[in-house]
Amino acid sequence: MKISLALLILLLAAAWTGSQGMSFRSSRANCCSKEMFYRRKIPEFRIQGYQYTPPTCSHRAVLVKLLEGMVCVDPEKKWFQEYLRKEKKRNSTST
Repeated sequence: MKISLALLILLLAAAWTGSQGMSFRSSRANCCSKEMFYRRKIPEFRIQGYQYTPPTCSHRAVLVKLLEGMVCVDPEKKWFQEYLRKEKKRNSTST
């Protein structure tokens, strides 16, 4: 009886630890390393959307959604700043 209770506790602890590790990995999956940054300008018509990476990431970045998938972009790049200004102007005139 003691062995089965200890085994049950061990299995529950392992399951809890595994789920905690998985949630940690999934939150880090939204981060970009410097090596992952897309270096060239992306034409505006290819951009489907974007989102900033969480503040817990080691590098500040933007995940840009394209038809082919997501790419990491430096939010300080001049072309991206121009894209944001155009989007802001487009959104303010459409409302």
